[in-house]
Amino acid sequence: MRRFSARLSAAAAGAAGDAVERAIEEYDVVIVGGGPAGLSTAIRLKELAAKHTGSGDSLRVAVLEKGSAIGVHTMSGACIQTNALEELFPNWKTNGAPVKQKVSGDHFYYLSKTGHYECPILPTTLHNEHNYIISLGDLCRWLGEQAESLGVEIFCGFAGSNPVFSSDGGKKHLEGVQLNDVGINKKREKTDQFQPGMILKGRQTVLAEGCRGSLTKVLEKHFSLRGEHQYQSYGLGVKEVWEIPKEQFKAGRIRHTIGWPLTKQEGHANTYGGSWSYEFGDNMVSTGFVVGLDYTNPYTRPYMEFQKWKTHPFVSSLLQGGKPVSYGARTLIEGGLVGQCKMSFPGGVVVGDACGFLNLPKIKGTHTAMKSGILAAESLYSELFKDGKGDAKPDYGRECKEYYDRYRSSWLYQELYSVRNVRQMFAMNFYAGVLYTGVTCMFTHGMEPWTLKHTHADHATLLPAKDCKPIEYPKPDGKLTFDLLTNHARSGATHKADQPSHLKLKEWTDAEKINLNVYAGPEGRYCPAGVYEWVDAGGENNSGKKKLQINAQNCVHCKACDIKDPTQNINWTTPEGGGGPNYTSM
Repeated sequence: MRRFSARLSAAAAGAAGDAVERAIEEYDVVIVGGGPAGLSTAIRLKELAAKHTGSGDSLRVAVLEKGSAIGVHTMSGACIQTNALEELFPNWKTNGAPVKQKVSGDHFYYLSKTGHYECPILPTTLHNEHNYIISLGDLCRWLGEQAESLGVEIFCGFAGSNPVFSSDGGKKHLEGVQLNDVGINKKREKTDQFQPGMILKGRQTVLAEGCRGSLTKVLEKHFSLRGEHQYQSYGLGVKEVWEIPKEQFKAGRIRHTIGWPLTKQEGHANTYGGSWSYEFGDNMVSTGFVVGLDYTNPYTRPYMEFQKWKTHPFVSSLLQGGKPVSYGARTLIEGGLVGQCKMSFPGGVVVGDACGFLNLPKIKGTHTAMKSGILAAESLYSELFKDGKGDAKPDYGRECKEYYDRYRSSWLYQELYSVRNVRQMFAMNFYAGVLYTGVTCMFTHGMEPWTLKHTHADHATLLPAKDCKPIEYPKPDGKLTFDLLTNHARSGATHKADQPSHLKLKEWTDAEKINLNVYAGPEGRYCPAGVYEWVDAGGENNSGKKKLQINAQNCVHCKACDIKDPTQNINWTTPEGGGGPNYTSM
């Protein structure tokens, strides 16, 4: 991957004296995002080109990855189905895929404040006997190696910052993406290291940015990919990887819990969420907690809900004597079939979590993301590239409508259609959602003659602080529970210090006037990385006023702020490429 990055840097440097004229590279397909969806798209495109023309070189494919390497921004420790991997690589078991640990047992518990009760019958969606526990980062790195061996050009450490539009006969379409300018200091002045971000043009651009992609949200508005009242639903997952004593470890064991601490007695009203623990490798356990971002109490701290959960007698006994290895956080796209945006537009398509393919009852999104990439690649090749490159002049701006047709006739659509109402039922009532999930997964399989809509955006659900009960959280003990900054150090997050903040407030006055005065400053609580702090404003009168301080260098790229801010005042944009978390230790 380094050789491609070096060539891209050299091309950008050639334009360094002119901020207007940017270096341009042209491709057949530009893919934004080096996760499972983006890499699967790239691999299938190259396979199809080789099959139909005798050479994968007949199709030029580029993958942009904002992390310093493939996999470093990927939260690892996942349970996956292998059906999409099987479609992409029928010989994956003998081809070195880092997919080894089969699931050995499933357990599902309800937690009261001090007790636990195991569910005797598991919904079919939680049957994992044919699935594997893996490091998702390792799988992405392996997929990246397979993609490169097929001739895919992978550019790591380069973030796509802006869409590049063109107009043809008055109708705008997407022609590609512009990379971030680099060498700009905090004062937004060009330094001696300034390099204008070059432009990568593609006959088609594939958005594979993951949950709440910064380019995707711009293009959703530009091309009206989401209806006026077609809302998405999100959750925030906070994770730790622990090394536990050998006598407490059982390779392949999976545990999930619901209930405490997301209960009414703890200050929550119908808050969606739960936990997972996956045991894999050499006495390692990936454990974490998800809180639905449609919660109503502004005093909720998802990070501290996780720490609080670990103090439960049942949970603490699983981790006793162990030590934490790494920490991370990311948002999940939970809306399912109903929350998906339009999948194609003039000049490109949307795949993976950027569109919303997570199967919530299964708590799995890797196989669905990979399948969406496979479908997108097959559709793009069939509709736009099957006869080779065609004319020398690039064919920009076409919309690949075949993608949606292929999706509708695939197992992916059927899988998501059968559970299309689950998240909406949880939003109505958590325990009704539990019951409904069991019934639809075991008996009706989505045959009910209705489809429920998401009735609100997650940012619109917070109640004023005066109407809510503050939530008590345990003081971290440094052994089982940890303060945020101690844990944050285990994420490997880093950003170049002297660069403009990539977290942009549209109106600074709204932060104090609305967020602080009405909602008690929720951004200081929902952020799992200590990015947002309310500090003393100072001044001669020492009035006790607070001001918002943004520690952008702490950001782990979870996007919770972009989603949950009650006035949608925070805009998450891409920092210089290469910054962010480093999850390789997961």
